Amino acid sequence: MRVLPAPAALGVVVLGGVASAAQGVVNAELGQRAGDPVLGAVVNNLGGCLLVLVGLAVVPSMRAGLATLRRAGLPWWSYLGGLGGAAIVMIGTYVVPVLGVAVFTIAQVTGGSLGGLAVDRVGLSPVGRLPLTAPRVAGGLLGIAAVALAQLGRPVGDLAVGLLLLAVAGGLAVALQSALNGRVSAAGTTAASIAVNFAVSTPPIFVVAALVGAFAAGPRWPGQWWLYLGGLLGVGIVLALLVGVRAAGVLRTGLALVAGQLGGALVLDLVLPGGAGARWPVLAGAALTAVAVLVAGVSRRTPVRVAAEPEPEPDGRLVG
Repeated sequence: MRVLPAPAALGVVVLGGVASAAQGVVNAELGQRAGDPVLGAVVNNLGGCLLVLVGLAVVPSMRAGLATLRRAGLPWWSYLGGLGGAAIVMIGTYVVPVLGVAVFTIAQVTGGSLGGLAVDRVGLSPVGRLPLTAPRVAGGLLGIAAVALAQLGRPVGDLAVGLLLLAVAGGLAVALQSALNGRVSAAGTTAASIAVNFAVSTPPIFVVAALVGAFAAGPRWPGQWWLYLGGLLGVGIVLALLVGVRAAGVLRTGLALVAGQLGGALVLDLVLPGGAGARWPVLAGAALTAVAVLVAGVSRRTPVRVAAEPEPEPDGRLVG
């Protein structure tokens, strides 16, 4: 896949953020009805893996991309991006009930902004090293402020420091996931990177589900088909992140994803039965996050030094 211009790529990421908001609703509802929150994550990744297997069977470019990766010689740790996705899913499952959605979201975005600045600075993403400039730092801080604004009025749980730091670590993990998946995509193909992501992220989720006894009581699977769309949405989200990271780096991609998540959450609150309706803090937060994406993209231009024009002598001759 060719690299899109940054504005177009970030637009794709915003759509991925909308899909992420819908995925969160679907997975949470499925987990609640099935009897354990982890089951939503299990079905999500299982659905993504099934889509990847179908792709391997019918899309020759995906198989070719995996073959290219085998010859690429990437270090082994480059393929571990999917662990970041698995980490944030597991962390959110157990931290949100204690901290509340508001505090968890702010902590996660804080970690994601710090992680985005760091991985861009060291050149971990495929766009190479991006300097730690004042606009980029300001964009990250604006993103955190925007999410804090959007969460006004949401319930706050117990502010356990350990869980708060764990949520920040989850945001860092997502930033690493975006960067590493981007490296894999640049070395192979986007489709191959998606396949690697789900292959790496799914086993840990199944292990955690087994350890907490999610399958022991016999899940009660609901009949509504739309509750099983998490995997499809997940593939779309990973694809959007890959498009964004290759064009704009991790920080701006993460901020664009948050903008889409807030916008998608606002729409879902309006259209879903029993939704919260229009919440102006969410709308303001989404708008401020869009500003953060723009601010983080401002680049410092080195002034061009222009030689002084020669001054004329009294007789009209030029000197200098």
